[in-house]
Amino acid sequence: MNPKCAQSEQTPRAGRSEPFPSGRLTFLSPRPLPTGLPPVDHGHAVGEVNDNHMDFGTGVTSAFGWQATLGIPFFCFLLGAFGFPVIFYGLTIAHGKEWTAAVEVFKEMYDYGFWIAVWGALFGFFMLSLPRWLAYGRLKNVIPTRFNRQRREVCFVPEGQKEPIFVPWEELVAWVTEAQGVTEYGVQHQYGFGIGFYHPETGEKYTLEFETYGQLQAISNWEAIRAYMEYEVHTLKEIQDPLDLQDPDDPPWEGVHVFRNARKRLHDEYRVGKRGVFYLIGWYLYHLVTFWTIPNRLVEWEAKKIKRMSQKTLPKAMSGWSKPLPEEQWAKPSDELKRQSRRVLELQQANPQRPIIEIFAQISEDT
Repeated sequence: MNPKCAQSEQTPRAGRSEPFPSGRLTFLSPRPLPTGLPPVDHGHAVGEVNDNHMDFGTGVTSAFGWQATLGIPFFCFLLGAFGFPVIFYGLTIAHGKEWTAAVEVFKEMYDYGFWIAVWGALFGFFMLSLPRWLAYGRLKNVIPTRFNRQRREVCFVPEGQKEPIFVPWEELVAWVTEAQGVTEYGVQHQYGFGIGFYHPETGEKYTLEFETYGQLQAISNWEAIRAYMEYEVHTLKEIQDPLDLQDPDDPPWEGVHVFRNARKRLHDEYRVGKRGVFYLIGWYLYHLVTFWTIPNRLVEWEAKKIKRMSQKTLPKAMSGWSKPLPEEQWAKPSDELKRQSRRVLELQQANPQRPIIEIFAQISEDT
């Protein structure tokens, strides 16, 4: 978490949407109101979850990330080394040439393209892996942002500092961003989710942001945090396993157990007619191209690596703050938050199709 200039000169309020040069920023809090979206940690940014606190910013990536890192270069290799020779072989036959001439074309294209495909795939693998290794390096010096629901506070340790900063949960600012830019490939859209606060003594603004696939996914990430703090979800599985592919005793990451559970479910659904033969074949082809269970095994390795790297000494004040409290000492939500939350649910029930940002904006205007 680094200090940044304020993104808005106006006081943040849930539902307020403001433009910036390349896009728009929309606030989801302060006042963490229910969004109505599923609480899903799409970015796998959440690490440890227990009855007392949730750690944010040290999560383990999904198997899909490793599947992309391995599968995209391998598919490009297959296309360059074998796909193009086969295509040119077919084109030669289609133009009325002898099959012997087509075979020669295939050999020439194969000899020419094989090593290009090999080095291209290795370069692609390197480029896709680089952000991951850079993240490992940064993680050595990062203390996770911790959400304590018993105290209803959030603890930040900004990068380069040793003293933690404690922020009341209902004063935390959260937002989603949507930006676009024009490239040689057309208009590119980017989405993100962020949380931040103003330092209670210096007034300096600190923010923590990461990219998401879309605006709804960004809001779902926030909903996962909000639902935990409001005692609506209690485990990592609830927010990181929406397909329910983990058994109760399974570790909370997408290891080999998730692959085996997914394959078992696929065959069960195929036997009862819920899945067709083409879906079954496609599932196996996809996982063959993405190296079968290797991505899941890499997730297991990564989980252990991140856990070792994260086992650093916490600041003394943060350690004491993280200890569980007797239930009678648990902080309670404010009356204003409870009132606004009820109003959000009423408006959602009256018009389920209405965008949640519009509802938040109406709530803010009414207060």
